[in-house]
Amino acid sequence: MTLAPLDASEVRVSITEHPSEPKPNDELVFGRSFTDHMLTVEWTADKGWAIPEIKPYQNLSLDPSAFVFHYAFELFEGMKAYRTADNKITMFRPDMNMKRMNKSAQRICLPTFDPEELITLIGKLIQQDKHLIPQGKGYSLYIRPTLIGTTAALGVSTPDKALLYVICSPVGPYYKTGFKAVKLEATDYATRAWPGGCGDKKLGANYAPCVLPQLQAASRGYQQNLWLFGPKNNITEVGTMNAFFVFRDSETGKNELVTAPLDGTILEGVTRDSILNLAKERLDPKKWTISERYCTIGEVAEKSKIGELVEAFGSGTAAIVSPIKEIGWKGEQIDIPLLPGEQTGPLTKEVAHWINQIQYGEVEHGDWSRVITDLN
Repeated sequence: MTLAPLDASEVRVSITEHPSEPKPNDELVFGRSFTDHMLTVEWTADKGWAIPEIKPYQNLSLDPSAFVFHYAFELFEGMKAYRTADNKITMFRPDMNMKRMNKSAQRICLPTFDPEELITLIGKLIQQDKHLIPQGKGYSLYIRPTLIGTTAALGVSTPDKALLYVICSPVGPYYKTGFKAVKLEATDYATRAWPGGCGDKKLGANYAPCVLPQLQAASRGYQQNLWLFGPKNNITEVGTMNAFFVFRDSETGKNELVTAPLDGTILEGVTRDSILNLAKERLDPKKWTISERYCTIGEVAEKSKIGELVEAFGSGTAAIVSPIKEIGWKGEQIDIPLLPGEQTGPLTKEVAHWINQIQYGEVEHGDWSRVITDLN
């Protein structure tokens, strides 16, 4: 029997009887307010994908024995839609999120889907609530596609029922008053991910175990963990973000932008990929080397001592880039340079500007911006 594919053309739309008014921009807190509608699509192993529904935002009804509660059959994505300079609504590189979402689904035996069909469905969802997308630079609509196993049974096995749903949240700038550089604790007493594991998948199970080490780091005055792995203490990620370092060779004067490789241990960040592509396009190859390699905390400490550590930052959907000003390691403090009088390094600031220009329609970059609707 042929299983039904995910089909955006079949979507059923139910409009809320109580539409919301947009919140003032200064009242937007990340992930705390939601739009009026949500998307849901059920899946069963014997029939495939059911008819998609866009309906008023509401609670889910799940059996207490559902797989998602007991065995962590859950994955999600984080992406954004923007009001552009020419008054269009766009999504930033949604194809990358869909590709990663399907890889996550395959890893934990949940159903996959046609990426373009889900992008179309998300576009239809956004159109219902387009008046709730905040205006202004730094403001956007955060989109959270989620897929969970809903089989009602105890006993670990492959889920035969699942639910795909999408909710949206109007959000403001991650740093409302501009960049705020963070202090990190280099963490070797806990491990975020390991080779052969699921660190490169966006699973909820990757996040909960990281909260305790973050609280422990916070008790010592640090905002986030700098995750280390292996006997050499390779730097993998920073908090829930990809990590970047800039080194300068004193002999040649050439800079190196370094981030960990995609070896199955770190998350395949969309912002990470965007930064690497833009850096290769826009930085002078005579002055810059772009490297996907591991650097160690020892290398960072040594380069700091000899004046070859230029700057460091994390990258992710929420903040785009997050400047780093200090790393604590074995009782020592590694200071990371910032621009005089600012909370950011020069490349960090430039990268944020590059990506913002594309997201808000000021600069075109291939097919990175997907137009959802034209408000003109």
